[in-house]
This record gives sequence, structure tokens and C-alpha cells, in this order.
Amino acid sequence: MSLTGRCFCGDVRFAVDGPVGWAGYCHCDSCRRNCAAPVAAFFEVKLDQMRWTGATPATYQKTPGATRHFCARCGTPMAFTAEWYPGDIHLYIATLDRPDAVLPQNHVHAEERLPWFDIRDDLPRIDGFGDPDTPARRSLCQPEG
Repeated sequence: MSLTGRCFCGDVRFAVDGPVGWAGYCHCDSCRRNCAAPVAAFFEVKLDQMRWTGATPATYQKTPGATRHFCARCGTPMAFTAEWYPGDIHLYIATLDRPDAVLPQNHVHAEERLPWFDIRDDLPRIDGFGDPDTPARRSLCQPEG
């Protein structure tokens, strides 16, 4: 799949030439605060199938091992990488030039959903980030402790 995206001002741009591995809504407190929104929508691809085609984004680390990427000019959140997801990058669906090209598959960290945010779709609601019997059950924002 070939996807392109950009920040609000257009300085930071990216291209993806590979399949989307995961797409969904994250309700965790860290993602909400990073985006100043009630929910964040991400999709995951392999780092070696994605490239920055404009300015390289600035980075911020609040949680050790987790890096948030954003445009230094306009502030648009662009991506999330973490040591516990080696070789992966999570990009925001809303930054895509065609955000309708990637459909969320579930809601993760549903236990942190804001009580006034009414979800009216039929997508699975997952506490945490996946099946507790798999290594994928980790927060998008911080490793399990």
C-alpha cells in the first residue's frame, strides 16, 4: 500500500510503501494529552517501509524509550515509536493525505476512555493494547510494568 501524509503547515511529510499492520483508536491519557483530543487514531507500519519526505520531525520523550515525533513549526503530532516496538512506527491516521484509506480496527486502552466520549461503532474495545496472553499487550505510550 502506498500512503502519503503531512503536518498542518506541510513542512513534515512522509511516504509509506508497505502494508498497514495495525490501525485503531487509542484512548490512553498520554495519547489524548499529546493530541489535545478525546481519542487518537493510529496506524502501524514497519520503519523500513516509511520515510520522511519533507522536514525531519522534532522529537519529545516523556516516557523513557518512547519517542513522539511532531512538526517543530506548526506542532502537529506525526508519529510514535518505542523501544518495545522495535522496527515499527505508529503514524496518526489524520495526517494522511487520504485518511479514508486506513480504517481503524479496534479501540485500545478502552478502560481509559473519557466517560463523556460516546463510542457508537461496533469495533472491539480492548483494555490495554491487546490479548493479555500475547507480547503485543503493551501500552502505545509506556511499557507494561
